[in-house]
Amino acid sequence: MEFFRIRRDIPFMKHALVLNAVSVITFIAAVFFLTTRGLHLSVEFTGGTVMEVAYEQPADLESVRKVIESLGYADVPVQNFGTSRDVLLRLPVQAGKSSGQQSEVVLAALKAQNPAVELRRTEFVGPQVGQELLTHGLMALGLVIVGIMIYLAFRFEWKYAVSAIVANLHDVVIILGFFAFFQWEFSLAVLAATLAVLGYSVNESVVIFDRIRETFRRQRKMNTQQVIDHAITSTISRTIITHGSTQAMVLSMLIFGGPTLFYFSLALTIGICFGIYSSVFVGAAVAMWLGIKREDLIKPTNKSEGGSGGADDPNAGAVV
Repeated sequence: MEFFRIRRDIPFMKHALVLNAVSVITFIAAVFFLTTRGLHLSVEFTGGTVMEVAYEQPADLESVRKVIESLGYADVPVQNFGTSRDVLLRLPVQAGKSSGQQSEVVLAALKAQNPAVELRRTEFVGPQVGQELLTHGLMALGLVIVGIMIYLAFRFEWKYAVSAIVANLHDVVIILGFFAFFQWEFSLAVLAATLAVLGYSVNESVVIFDRIRETFRRQRKMNTQQVIDHAITSTISRTIITHGSTQAMVLSMLIFGGPTLFYFSLALTIGICFGIYSSVFVGAAVAMWLGIKREDLIKPTNKSEGGSGGADDPNAGAVV
């Protein structure tokens, strides 16, 4: 399905050098903020106290959040858990206070606001557990990257695998750079969104690379730059439909999902926007700089094996 069809190829690769320079500057800035400011890790990673409280009526999360903030806790996740009457709190570690003391103070403040509130459970997440979660999360990220490289190397060619990974790492580092610069809370949900962006971005890269391969087969008079421009132009309608519908859903979570889904959907929003950009102006451009050519994807059949068709015969058979 196509909303429109562009009859003339857009010369994307003509501006590849300038756009790649912008990408490099953005990437370096993200790495700088990650190095100097670091990520504002959530309780899952740093350790803290998890409390579950229950109300007789559906809880007013905004009122609960104000009570928690009045105790000196900033940006504490307050969310429904299971039902609208159950509320889950994640409190960071406070110097000089034990987990039990924290939960007692918070429960007393909540009871002062609503005497009907009761404590269902309280748990302490130690720093060691948080460190394990962070380590395992980074391992998952690394395994996803390695898996994508192996998949693309088998499906296409090693130059495509390298260019796709450069584009995907570009997206991931940009997301982390935003969270480091603005000191947004980086939680397990945000980590899940980052992993989702990796898969989402590589899907767009595969679509473009597949169209590049198809164009190499059909348009033998085009050079590499023209082939890439044609492949990107011919997939624009599909890109708008796919990313437009996905972004509409993510924006609805960002606007109406409340604090629980805010940073998760924010990471997805940033990742989708930069994923489109990186697939076109980073992945495809890096593949061009690496010197992809028709012979990398299409190996001509031998004359003696292919009969009358030769390598220069447009009707000759070809295998990937």
